Amino acid sequence: MDLSINEVQTVKERLQQESRKNGGKDAVHLKRGYTSSIYKNLEVRQYKGKRALDLVLGSIALIFCLILFPFIAFGIKLSSKGPVFFKQKRTGQNGITFTCYKFRTMRNNSKIIQNGKPDITLEGDERIFAFGKLLRFLNLDELPQIINVLKGDMSLVGPRPYPVEECAYWNSTFDDFFYRYAVKPGITGFSQVKGYRGGTHSVSHMRKRTDYDLIYVQKNTLLMDASIILKTVTKMINLDTNAH
Repeated sequence: MDLSINEVQTVKERLQQESRKNGGKDAVHLKRGYTSSIYKNLEVRQYKGKRALDLVLGSIALIFCLILFPFIAFGIKLSSKGPVFFKQKRTGQNGITFTCYKFRTMRNNSKIIQNGKPDITLEGDERIFAFGKLLRFLNLDELPQIINVLKGDMSLVGPRPYPVEECAYWNSTFDDFFYRYAVKPGITGFSQVKGYRGGTHSVSHMRKRTDYDLIYVQKNTLLMDASIILKTVTKMINLDTNAH
């Protein structure tokens, strides 16, 4: 599925119309101190069977994760002092905050502040230790999010969840960013298989990523999810993850 400007505009118009129908107003440029009230008129978008797919495939993936866990945990402990898991508050469906789980890939949790921009793990970040870089390259650092999927915080497929501060930052940049949260965030998504992933402060990059996310919000189906999952696995096997 290719991206067209007209298609993105049509998706935005449909989402705005539905928001107005549900009692909301047109999207406005948001200040950094936004509240979760901006999400209240988002229509829940989930095709029938999506939760069942998450539970079935998530349970299978959990077995795979448990098999790899001893080796990954050993590698993390051998490479860096600290816990095996990294926990972070992120913004989920309808603006609800949840605790997101990952394998820890960084030496410490010190934040890097850049002219008021959120702390984002950029390419070449020196806080990432060697084994952590391998986990990120192979996408294995995301495996603990299977727990989030089984808990119902996330789905296997959906727009990626961002840390609360980063989410607020992009909400203040794009007036349609919050429409991404009409669906559950995912471990992988439409924008990721299109090559838009990883931490960035680039407005043009995030604009494209958000456009793909909005198309997914409007058009998500079982067939689309199956295609995204297949492409994600294929990219992992071919070491074409575009991760950092």
